[in-house]
Amino acid sequence: MHLASAVPALRSRKTHALVTLCFAVFVVNVSTTIVNIALPTLVGDLGATTRDLLWIVDAFNLAFAALVLAAGSLSDRFGRRLFLLGGLTLFAIASLGGAWSSDPGQLIAWRALAGVAAAIVYPVTLSILTNVFTERSERVAAIGIWGAATGVSVAVGPVVGGALIEHFWWGSILVFNGAAALFTLLMATRTIPDSRDPSTPPLDKSGLILSTMAIGSLVHAIIEAPDRGWGSRATTLAFAFAAVLLTVFVYRESRARHPMLDVRLFKNMRFTAASGAVTSAFFAMFGFIFLVTQYFQSVRSFGALETGVRMLPVAGALAAFSLVSPRLAVSIGSKLVVASGLVSLTAAFVWISTIDASTGYGQIAGQMVLLGAGLGLISAPATEAIMGVVPTDKAGMGSAVNDATRELGGTLGVAVIGSVALSVYRDSLEGTQLPPVLMEPARESVGAALAASQQAATAFGDAGTLAARELSDLARTAFVDGFTTGSLVAGVITAVAAVLILIFLPAHPNQQTSDDETSESSLPQ
Repeated sequence: MHLASAVPALRSRKTHALVTLCFAVFVVNVSTTIVNIALPTLVGDLGATTRDLLWIVDAFNLAFAALVLAAGSLSDRFGRRLFLLGGLTLFAIASLGGAWSSDPGQLIAWRALAGVAAAIVYPVTLSILTNVFTERSERVAAIGIWGAATGVSVAVGPVVGGALIEHFWWGSILVFNGAAALFTLLMATRTIPDSRDPSTPPLDKSGLILSTMAIGSLVHAIIEAPDRGWGSRATTLAFAFAAVLLTVFVYRESRARHPMLDVRLFKNMRFTAASGAVTSAFFAMFGFIFLVTQYFQSVRSFGALETGVRMLPVAGALAAFSLVSPRLAVSIGSKLVVASGLVSLTAAFVWISTIDASTGYGQIAGQMVLLGAGLGLISAPATEAIMGVVPTDKAGMGSAVNDATRELGGTLGVAVIGSVALSVYRDSLEGTQLPPVLMEPARESVGAALAASQQAATAFGDAGTLAARELSDLARTAFVDGFTTGSLVAGVITAVAAVLILIFLPAHPNQQTSDDETSESSLPQ
């Protein structure tokens, strides 16, 4: 009788822990989507250029991607519950501090600090989940729900963010982030058990420094390329420097006694293929979200709340397919499910490349459903494949690698697709006879171009009205050119990833092979 009553209690504790972990995932993911909805507003309120907007988004992503491996390792060593509580506290501080930024530089700094906090929180959620749900069937289902929390955040972020911006000021979105973090912190103190790996080796400081420098220099080179010129000497040297740092990092980690990232894990093709799928999917999705929020508000003249509501198809499809994909992976194999997701993303981006300034919303909604479905099909099966390779006592490291692939993909997606779109936008502005006083600000962003056109119409009468109309039409057309070109870049990346998945990702995990490969690639003790 006593044993029978203990089983429901155990399930209840697991359920409560999973709910809290999903809230923590929501806090981190909503921070990205809710900030994207504010980008056009930041152009007017803070005078942000497109370069500033790229850094406002990527400061968070870059700090996250650079530190998540170290945070995952440290949480294994010192306690996952402690890191979850500390990360949520720091996240609340960074969000509330950023809400009152007075210029883009301050906001970028606060967003970077929030990225540090996210790097602490996110890997802990998956490593705690893996330790709480030890049976594979339970773990697969829990990861599916955990992945669906991402879909919920994609839905809630733009809608809540749009409503807050229209009724208050742009900083209210960060107040919402901070409040959500504090609420989750209170839940975590009551529901999350502690776990740790006492055999976790010391932090690999040189690996941390090298990885941070390599990723940071690469993203910096990409974001600065439109201003410097993609073929300029400065850009070429910046890319070469990043490549050298990355090479040194891999060499150092392959020979370190206690590496921050055990690069031998990538010898397991299940691990490598799954990581590549996640990276390419988030590369495409983050780049799309960065551009589509500006397309809706600056090109189509929708308000912030209208834009948020129009993002719901992506979120709904993502949440629905995140719940279905784990079961599909078990029944027909991860290879077909993940490859289908990448094909769905590719088809969506090819379709998006055909839009113009007057494309009907029904068509755009269909494109977003394909996008959300693709990401939902990829995320949970690929995550389960990654975590299935890593031993349970190294769950923090496996979770951190999974998170690093997401954030690295997202960081590069915003940087590459955003920078390509900016370059095409600027090229499309060339050749006009409009005066330099209008064209100088127009080169910075489509939002700045629209602001300049409004000022011209007010200041210069009928002549200014004609010039303003010409500039606004030109800027909108140029932005769409950049948007469609960036979408083709995303589609190429996801198409290549789909081919690689079909070649390298096993249909089902082979327990004996997986165990052997895991044993060979586990961290040295």
